[in-house]
Amino acid sequence: MIAVTIKRYFLYRHPTDMRKGFDGLSGLVINEMGCDHLSGDAYIFINKRRTLVKILVWDRTGFVIYYKKLSSGTFELPKWEDAKNKKELSIVLLTMILEGVKISSAKMRKRYIPPAEKRA
Repeated sequence: MIAVTIKRYFLYRHPTDMRKGFDGLSGLVINEMGCDHLSGDAYIFINKRRTLVKILVWDRTGFVIYYKKLSSGTFELPKWEDAKNKKELSIVLLTMILEGVKISSAKMRKRYIPPAEKRA
């Protein structure tokens, strides 16, 4: 059984060459996203045609890449409101992207957010 505890999910802003492996994606995390690739966070990369996704995660003993290729359709990406190279996603939004939900028309209902998470 694979047991990976992921803290946060970050989407890389630019289309990614899907020939990149562990080292190439780690380089993007460090140099382009300004993150620590060994943090246990998940880093999400999507190709230009939006038909392939790779998710890079450090799982305590090594890197894991999750890879998904769509047979038809494309991944819908969230809107970017700033010029940063990364966008933090919730697990709910990531799941909607991977499952093909049209996020532009999805409405999130109000939920309680603990004070510690509001500051983050």
